[in-house]
Amino acid sequence: MIVCHCMTISDTDIRRAVDWMRASDPETVITPGKVYRALGKRADCGGCLPLFIETMSEQVTLAVPMHLRALRRASTQGDLHERRPEGHRLSQQGAQE
Repeated sequence: MIVCHCMTISDTDIRRAVDWMRASDPETVITPGKVYRALGKRADCGGCLPLFIETMSEQVTLAVPMHLRALRRASTQGDLHERRPEGHRLSQQGAQE
């Protein structure tokens, strides 16, 4: 089935690219952009991306390696002010004066 008509990319092409990328580098995070580059193509209109991503997600080899999953949440993501003083913004400084 053709997934991307602009670049003539089939679901088989996507699956093979994902499998090849995982085999060549088991720790890589596979994105649609990387799949396009692996196929030597570029996204054109973007209309195919929902189906492109769905096709990618069906691949078992797409999964992020277990030891990299914990990196998803950065150490500053839970901090309200990212360890800066609360009044670091100009809008907050004007309100305090």
